Amino acid sequence: MKILKIQTLQGPNYWSIQDHKLIVVRLDLQDLSDRKPNRISGFVKGLTEALPSLGDRECDLGEKFLDRLQDGCLWMEEVVEHVALELQTLAGMPVSFSRTRKTATRGVYYVIFEYQAPEAGRYAARAAVRLCESIADKGRYHPDDLRQDLQDLQRLGAEAALGPSTEAIVKAAEARGIPWLRLGARFLIQLGYGAYQHRIQATQSDRTSILGIELAGDKEGTKRILQDAGVPVPRGMTISYFDELENAIDAVGGFPVAIKPLDGNHGRGVALDINTWRDAEAAYDAASVVSKSRAVIVERYYTGRDHRVLVIDGKVAAVAERVPAHVLGDGRSTINELIEMVNRNPRRGQGHDNVMTRIELDRSSFELLRQQRYSLDTVLREGEICYLRATANLSTGGMAIDRTDEIHSDNIYLAVRVAKIIGLDIAGIDIVTPDISRPLAEVGGVVVEVNAAPGFRMHTHPSQGLSRPVGEAVLNMLFPPGTPSRIPIVAITGTNGKTTTTRLTAQMFRQTKRIVGYTTTDGTYIDDRLVEAGDNTGPHSARLILQDPMTEVAILEAARGGILRSGLGFPTCDVGVVLNVAADHLGIDGIDTVEDLAYVKSVVAETVMPEGYAVLNADDPLVAAMAKRVKAQIAYFSMQPDREIVQSHVQQGGLAAVYENGYLTFRKQDWSEQIEQAVNVPLTLGGKANFAIANALAASLAAFVQGVKIEDIRAALIAFKPSTSQTPGRMNLFDLGKYQALIDYAHNGASYQAMGDFVRHHTGERIGVVGGPGDRRDEDLLNLGRLAAGIFDRIIVKEDDDTRDRPRGEAAELIRQGIEEEKPDFHYETILDETTAINTALDTATDGSLVVILPESVSRAIKLVETRDRRTVVNEGW
Repeated sequence: MKILKIQTLQGPNYWSIQDHKLIVVRLDLQDLSDRKPNRISGFVKGLTEALPSLGDRECDLGEKFLDRLQDGCLWMEEVVEHVALELQTLAGMPVSFSRTRKTATRGVYYVIFEYQAPEAGRYAARAAVRLCESIADKGRYHPDDLRQDLQDLQRLGAEAALGPSTEAIVKAAEARGIPWLRLGARFLIQLGYGAYQHRIQATQSDRTSILGIELAGDKEGTKRILQDAGVPVPRGMTISYFDELENAIDAVGGFPVAIKPLDGNHGRGVALDINTWRDAEAAYDAASVVSKSRAVIVERYYTGRDHRVLVIDGKVAAVAERVPAHVLGDGRSTINELIEMVNRNPRRGQGHDNVMTRIELDRSSFELLRQQRYSLDTVLREGEICYLRATANLSTGGMAIDRTDEIHSDNIYLAVRVAKIIGLDIAGIDIVTPDISRPLAEVGGVVVEVNAAPGFRMHTHPSQGLSRPVGEAVLNMLFPPGTPSRIPIVAITGTNGKTTTTRLTAQMFRQTKRIVGYTTTDGTYIDDRLVEAGDNTGPHSARLILQDPMTEVAILEAARGGILRSGLGFPTCDVGVVLNVAADHLGIDGIDTVEDLAYVKSVVAETVMPEGYAVLNADDPLVAAMAKRVKAQIAYFSMQPDREIVQSHVQQGGLAAVYENGYLTFRKQDWSEQIEQAVNVPLTLGGKANFAIANALAASLAAFVQGVKIEDIRAALIAFKPSTSQTPGRMNLFDLGKYQALIDYAHNGASYQAMGDFVRHHTGERIGVVGGPGDRRDEDLLNLGRLAAGIFDRIIVKEDDDTRDRPRGEAAELIRQGIEEEKPDFHYETILDETTAINTALDTATDGSLVVILPESVSRAIKLVETRDRRTVVNEGW
């Protein structure tokens, strides 16, 4: 077997609207293509020995995978599909969605399966093929290789996973329907889109005060501020030299003391309940090493239980008692054996990947054992506790007990006040008190520390007690109920007219004084300023728009290639526009028929939210049929107002935009409103370009269903001109004095026909400079030749610089053959170089003629035409 290509999809896609995270493998089975796996000697036995859990996996219709395999109902590509799922599941990333599809090439298949982490998904694809190949060849897959595969998958999954605190916030966002994105730096997460977004980094938000963070990181400064405010805090002082240690201990009242680094975190370098000079020396050394400034805090040690009070947006969201890592004696086992037993608890894992963390011993642990007069070989009496960490951090093996319902109201008030004094929107207040249910002043409790970016795991997954919805509390702070988190998203697709319609729709929304971000084949724009040049119609450019905090409306052109290669790039939209579906790019990426292409385009319509609108072309049967799969409301546009589908839709209360009596018109039941006369809309070139009228209808509907007023739509239609600056390469008409030139990026049969409908209005000689992309099918290029022969009086056949893997001259030859098939005596010539072909056409243009240039490079063609006459006038006089 050979993997030909691996693609990673994120967002609605050709294979699934709901399952957005998919790996697509183009797999050549080679000599295994005709062999049923159950007939390969030892394959079933070897596979079940390597992955016995596959026996429990179900295929479609609830049938057991192993039963179907043994019965000969599965082929090798289907086995690879299920092995890829199982490997990820065994590595702790359970996934279930998958499918396989054949391609037009014999023995080559698409294997599609779900992933949680993209790198792990790609790895699983390669590992599944290796495993199946090895078993088919040798009857087994070496256990060491499988073990390594699973370790690698676990590592890749862990690297891609969100931390527990971030995950709590993200899950709360998903529950509220608030979209989120990973940003490319500093583990930032964006919640919401565009101008409505907020950002978090773990449990710091874009509302978190930098002064609050700095103050919370300065433990001595925090204590002084709180002490001055009358908050009970431990007596203590900061020292920078060992010689000051003895006086500092005396100053805080003598032993017991706590020693900690001035600017440490996560409990590193902290020693508590120190009762001897020898222990104090060791604790000072440990703390000074951890402290960035080498400064050390010496505090009076207060007996009591360690509590973390979480304050979010001025409210106590959760309270947890934290118990340091420890073991409980059973009268038989050594401390080392007890640690091993504790770590076997399935609720413990590495780092933050489980409810609790495994207990790992370090230098401070052995020092603590010495203080308790224990060693790892000590056998504890039954019920006797041995502490293995001085601090109660969960990251060092501690445990948490939820006490949210027990905290006294006075302590709630105090914690909220402390968070405000320090200046934090999200704060973890560490309190030591014998009883959190009684006021601190009553039992001698103290506030020992204030933490910026406090961990949430102890509250979302306590070792004992209830889980608290702290992620939801953060969401309510950033997005109070009723406030928006999404900007309007209009997605536009189709075979032809996407870019023009996108730009026109953006113009309509700009009339509302909002900042519009839009993507096109020419580039990505925000507030009508180019921010990234290029053919930007895929998920990357969509994310750029949605991530930008200036964007108030997103108009996103969605092309076939981006949807197939990477998915749509956004899970839902408010308006999805499908302009048309015509033969183009067929035979590429597994899309072999116009019906296949329609299914790709329908992803945009199917992604529209139920309360949104799918704007569909009623004149295109493939587009109109998409209404059956759409969950949103439908709005049709049509050049034929009497079309039955439009009439029925309007009579039933549906909205439509039609071209009627020379006007672009909205219709709904008995209501009708003329938007503007087509001859007054520059885009339509005096009402002669029917395809442009259809595009204008679609754009008008997209704006109208999003609340843009008709007068604003009308103003945009009148102001929008198909110039080289507004719509480069889209029906750019130049008056060059004795003759005229038209530049249009027509490159498929449908666009040739649409352009031809306009060109035929010209009464002088019609000269065409024509070509076609080399990656189109032979029959597509032949058809371009036939169509060109029916439009022009004279043709120059040129060829793109990029022949797209065709031999030089082959695409032009096919177009030439099409011309001869249509009109054997037609006058044409072949000039492969595009620049030479354009200049020849312009040099030989007769008076009153129209030179139509269908270029590969739009910018180059525009420059060649503009240099002909400095007084060039664009789109005037038509």
